[in-house]
Amino acid sequence: MKTIRIIPRLDIKGPNLVKGIHLEGLRVLGKPSDFAKYYYESGADELLLVDVVASLYERNSLHDIITETAKNNFIPITVGGGIRNVNDIKKILRAGADKVCLNTAAIKNPEFIRQASREFGSSTIVVAIEAIKSNGKYLAYTDNGREYTGLDVFDWAQKIAELGAGELVITSVDKEGTGNDFDTELISKINKLVTIPVIAHGGAGKKEDVVNLIKSSPLSAVMISSIFHYDYIKNNQSTVSSLEGNSQFLKQKMVFNKLNPCSIIDLKNELNKDNINCR
Repeated sequence: MKTIRIIPRLDIKGPNLVKGIHLEGLRVLGKPSDFAKYYYESGADELLLVDVVASLYERNSLHDIITETAKNNFIPITVGGGIRNVNDIKKILRAGADKVCLNTAAIKNPEFIRQASREFGSSTIVVAIEAIKSNGKYLAYTDNGREYTGLDVFDWAQKIAELGAGELVITSVDKEGTGNDFDTELISKINKLVTIPVIAHGGAGKKEDVVNLIKSSPLSAVMISSIFHYDYIKNNQSTVSSLEGNSQFLKQKMVFNKLNPCSIIDLKNELNKDNINCR
């Protein structure tokens, strides 16, 4: 069995780390740099930072956060949100990122994937798919699951691989943030269709969900947010960079009962117990 990477995903709006359900209803959880440092020290293999409103406002505002994160974390950092052209990629890489994650721009202009892969190397280019199941079909969306692209998820996944992307992130929007387990049907089919590494995201409610997913499909990596974020909040004092956004969840110390939070260390120990290789 291949070695599985565990990748925390940090969704960022303005100066704050946020978390929603189905990529919406974003709650402010704290400072992204605090979470990133904790995840690095806890054994994360990589980090994904996403500006969740970047495409909506046609900009990427993570440069300061990227630089701050890269100074204190010596693992690969992937950055997504609002990346429209080669110059945007150059700026993000110069700020300290190791990879970029494309979605909206790749769908608007698929040749951008080929261009970016040739310019920076395929290992630098990750493409994300936001999938929603409708009438038995998986459809590709952008803008946090708000905008339908007209594309079938499986056709688009094969096209992404053909155009030279180095990795593919598949997010089940239906499952994301719910804690109701992964969409194994979606993930398994994607993994069988493409030859590039597949990163699964959306639905983990407990560490056993991750174990069962990996046993069912030989993935390259699993990307997780909720169970890691809520474990951090439970065990650490979390502060916000500003009062911008919905911070009531954090102020009132609320809990999300469908989740059984765990740390990266807890998860990796569970994987090792089940003879699943991880770093």
